[in-house]
Amino acid sequence: MKQILIIEDDNNIAELEKDYLELNGYTAEIARDGNTGIKNALLGIYDVIIVDLMLPGKSGYDIVKEIRDKLEIPIIIVSAKNEDIDKIRGLGFGADDYLTKPFSPAELAARVKAHIIRYERLSGKKSAYEIITHKSLEIRTDSHKVFVRGKEVIFTTKEYELLVFLASNPNIVFTKEQLFDSIWGEDYYGDTATVAVHIQKIRKKIEKDQTNPEYIETIWGTGYRFNS
Repeated sequence: MKQILIIEDDNNIAELEKDYLELNGYTAEIARDGNTGIKNALLGIYDVIIVDLMLPGKSGYDIVKEIRDKLEIPIIIVSAKNEDIDKIRGLGFGADDYLTKPFSPAELAARVKAHIIRYERLSGKKSAYEIITHKSLEIRTDSHKVFVRGKEVIFTTKEYELLVFLASNPNIVFTKEQLFDSIWGEDYYGDTATVAVHIQKIRKKIEKDQTNPEYIETIWGTGYRFNS
């Protein structure tokens, strides 16, 4: 599971960031002052660091510079400073992104995910072994095995790919067209009706009650959402 460090002295904002990131499948840790933040950051165990600029003890600018001198992991500045000069300075010190307060927690989570994917692609450090867990569902991507309430359940290739895609993007609504293009591809001969068929088959295997699904929810008139 990806680990995120939040360096933020505003407790409400820090907890909001932490809660939303954990809702999206990350583990998150908070450092509430600059000195603690840089000490933790340089341990090198995090996949993304989110840092405010105005912090007690050490400024966010100094933290970004010190991290970048030693580590290449993604750094996202989240700050109330919204002047161009602040953004230019932060990015110039080595930050990868700059998000202005107030911000959408969903946008923050999306940017975290995008930077992790980009960093892993460029560095070649993507782990071949990942476990995706939601409640009593466990997906082991190294072996393509799925466990439901502790018991292994067998899936076809497309069922597995569709389940992994949805479970990797929890709480996001996808249309049938988006799911079809992501799993089968735009050039695949067929139509979006196969998405509903596969969703039904997946539900039979993971849901206690298919009429009241716990995981894959139908958003009528739109598509499907995986509830974490």
